[in-house]
Parts: sequence; C-alpha cells; structure tokens
Amino acid sequence: MRSSNPVFTRRGFSRDGGYAGFNAGPQPQTGNPYAGSPANPYAPQPGNPYAQPQVGPDGGYAPTRPNVMTIDSVVSRTAITLGAVVAAAAVSWVADLPLAAGIVFALVAMGLGLWQSFKREPSPTLILAYAVTEGLFLGAISNAINQQVPGAAMQAVIGTMAVFAGVLFMYKQRIIRVNARFTKFVLAAALGFILLSMVNLVVLMVGGGNGLGLRDGALGVVFGVVGIILGACFLALDFKMVEDGIAYGAPEKESWLAAFGLTLTLVWIYLEFLRLIAILQGD
Repeated sequence: MRSSNPVFTRRGFSRDGGYAGFNAGPQPQTGNPYAGSPANPYAPQPGNPYAQPQVGPDGGYAPTRPNVMTIDSVVSRTAITLGAVVAAAAVSWVADLPLAAGIVFALVAMGLGLWQSFKREPSPTLILAYAVTEGLFLGAISNAINQQVPGAAMQAVIGTMAVFAGVLFMYKQRIIRVNARFTKFVLAAALGFILLSMVNLVVLMVGGGNGLGLRDGALGVVFGVVGIILGACFLALDFKMVEDGIAYGAPEKESWLAAFGLTLTLVWIYLEFLRLIAILQGD
C-alpha cells in the first residue's frame, strides 16, 4: 500500500512497497531503533529501513546514531514551510495579485511539488520554493473569493485549524485508528474523488455551464464536505507516517519531507473549505 499523500511514498516512509507499521512484519518500536537480538544487541532491528550498522574494531556490529527525526524537528520544519506559505499569501493579497497570475503560480507549485515527490532525497530549497509559489496562488484566489464573500478566507483558515486540531486530538486518543483497512478505504475514496473532479473539469471545458454540478448547488456542498473529510483522513495518515518515522529513527532530513506532506494536506483542506464557504454564502 502507498500513502495517499504522495510525498510519503518516497524512501524513508515505506518498506517493501508498504507502510512502515502496516505490514505483517515487525511494528515500529520506541527506544533504540538499532536494537537487535539479545545475542547481538547491535544488530539492526528487523524491518527497520533506517538501521545501517557498521562493523566495529572487534569485527562485531557497532551502533550508528545519526541525527534522527524528532517531533520537535518535524514541528519546526512544518512551521517554516507553513510560514513561507502564509507570508507569500499575504504578499499576494496585499499586492492584489490577479487571479490569472495566481493560477500560473499554482501550476508552478504543482510542478515543484511533483518534482520533490519523485526525488530520492528531500530538498529544503525545493520545498520552500513550492511553499512560496503555493502561497502566492492561495493569496490570489483567497482575495478573489473574499471580495465576493467577505470573511470567507478567515472562515476557511479557522475551519482548517479546527480540522487539524480535531484530527490530532482523535489520533492521539486513538479514536482514529490508522490501519490497513482504513488506508485502503481512504485511498479508494481519494481516487474516486480525484477522478470525478477531473471528469467535471473536462465536461466544464468542453460543454461549459457547471460541468457535472460538483462545484455548486447542493451537490457542490456535498462534494465539498466529502473533500474536507478526505483531507482529515489524509491528516491521520500523515500523523501515522510521522509517528512511524520517529519510532524507526528516520534521519533528521526526513523532517522536511514530513513538513512538505503536512503542508500539502493542509492546503487541500483550506481550498475545500474556501470553495464550500463560497457555495454556501455566495449568490
């Protein structure tokens, strides 16, 4: 199985083509991720994709302890990435960037995001470039919608923060349990959602009008709510990936990858909220 968030399918957040912790093999363990058997405590932990023991002077295993991912490193990188998004959005809003220019930045951000997703190593420069261009797009589209529906942008921000806090609380309390069945359901739902969105866009471009009607009216409201729920499910998957990465002792640089994935999900939720508010409160 692959993560619904494409950046988490890169090296470090998957094992044997599946989630770390979702396979039938050993589960993530707290403590020393390099611990092995009692007979050889320095042998790598079975199934740990980060354990790379070295041979010591006596010919046995010697533990290696590189700088590893921690919750603090994930939080700090996420704060930097989201800060870049917010700062760029503020500049775009104040400068009254035309929506057409915002769409161009959105396409650039998409390209940068795909580039990072297919890279073997996380690139802070590339991730921050994505954050800036995505922020310029968000500022432009938020300003355009806010002019038609005053207060829409702030409501979308509050809604996004509420979803993040709610999912984090339920995940920490194990109300939401991320397992293989949950993951399969989310992936299937996300695939269907994306395919319907693409079909709607094609029909809109070819036939004009409202396409399939998925982005306005009562059907648009239902579709928007489904999008937000999917975003919440993505957050739970993201939290699981971060938790497993920390438990396995992932290198500290993977914190940038975690920050990138969380930013992608939060942008998804914000845009769905913005669209839903525009439908509910627009003319």
